[in-house]
Amino acid sequence: MSGRDGSFVDMEALLNEIEGHLLVDAARAEARTAAAELTAGLGWLTEHQREEITRRFTERYLALSRTSWRRTARRGEELRAQYETRYRQLRQRLLGCALLGCALAVGTVLVVLSVG
Repeated sequence: MSGRDGSFVDMEALLNEIEGHLLVDAARAEARTAAAELTAGLGWLTEHQREEITRRFTERYLALSRTSWRRTARRGEELRAQYETRYRQLRQRLLGCALLGCALAVGTVLVVLSVG
């Protein structure tokens, strides 16, 4: 797909960026809700204090969320590498077994032809 100026648009990158914005927006909403629940029980807070706690809580919540997302992504990359290595080993083993089976079949045919 190409953009308005004719340049190529990487749809996967665009979708990943949109998804990232949606995740951050959802986390921000969760943080605000959690902060509102926290400050609701603290009736002695002024409105300014309540806003400051909500702002700080939201910042910390988003920082923790980002750390968690990065850790999850890193672990996913590690698992993918492990699975790709294992898949490559299994594919090589299967190819070896297939070649051995072909060699045995050819050998058997040659023995049968030489006997007959």
